Amino acid sequence: QVQLVESGGGLVQAGGSLRLSCAASGRTFSSYGMGWFRQAPGKTREFVAAISWSRVATDYADSVKGRFTISRDNAKNTVYLQMNSLKPEDTAVYYCAARVRGSMTQISDYEYWGQGTQVTVSS
Repeated sequence: QVQLVESGGGLVQAGGSLRLSCAASGRTFSSYGMGWFRQAPGKTREFVAAISWSRVATDYADSVKGRFTISRDNAKNTVYLQMNSLKPEDTAVYYCAARVRGSMTQISDYEYWGQGTQVTVSS
């Protein structure tokens, strides 16, 4: 089992940057695929980015490609989401999640979730 705690959210102007972190507990962090998802008010939770346990594979939602970068440091049990060129439509609560198997982009394949961190982008 793994517990996840996100940090790094906040208020930023459009065009700005933020880096989210997700710290994981548990000795088997390196065996989990990790993902970031977001949920805006009144909308369903959506996939943002994911990275495999080996860091070889990554995937991104079309809406964030070229602006966001996911990475992980298995020695620190941490996954990151670097967000550049932020837009007001990126405003949401951002969640990190962990999965053992399944699709990188499917919410239902992720077993463990953090509580989320708010990102607000002002225009």
